Amino acid sequence: MSTLHVIDHPLIVHKLSIMRNKRTGSKDFRELLNEIAMLMGYELTRDLPLEEVSIETPLCKMKAKMVAGRKLAIVPILRAGLGMVDGLRRLVPVAKVGHIGLYRDPATHKPVEYYCKLPTDVQERLVILVDPMLATGGSAVDALTKLKEHGCTNIRFMCLVAAPEGVKAVQAAHPDVDIYTAALDEKLNDHAYIVPGLGDAGDRIFGTK
Repeated sequence: MSTLHVIDHPLIVHKLSIMRNKRTGSKDFRELLNEIAMLMGYELTRDLPLEEVSIETPLCKMKAKMVAGRKLAIVPILRAGLGMVDGLRRLVPVAKVGHIGLYRDPATHKPVEYYCKLPTDVQERLVILVDPMLATGGSAVDALTKLKEHGCTNIRFMCLVAAPEGVKAVQAAHPDVDIYTAALDEKLNDHAYIVPGLGDAGDRIFGTK
């Protein structure tokens, strides 16, 4: 069964509170989002496999440990997911990046796909699917399905804020995918926005509202 990980490190909680504030501008919002993504990345990657390699320090030869095998693939759900990529790439600069484009139909609140481009070896990598908000769960469920259609079997979903409804939807559709979030909020409102949430993450990242 999918596990929900709420990463409530004090620095993450502090930075998220600033992001929630409606007076926080796009520049600070973007910077904080990347900082939180990087901090969450430490927790999300703590169980990466290691292998022993031979190196030479200035003093002697030794056996050291490094991350084994293929590295990560980071796949943001466009457009808001783009705001989390740079933070993760600071941790893993060699990670490859794919993109899945989905938008929410304003009438039905259901996701509509318009773009998908993934690394050719994505099925061999640990894939981190990122989107700041897990609201209804529709976009995450569809994006996870698309990744599995491309042969991905090792996937984790990372978001900034989640609603219980979205968590339940992802766990029901993809019980093999763990969810990592900085906060589990109260509920969705009648317009399918997370409450208390932080508003429309895409608009706040790109200053489009």
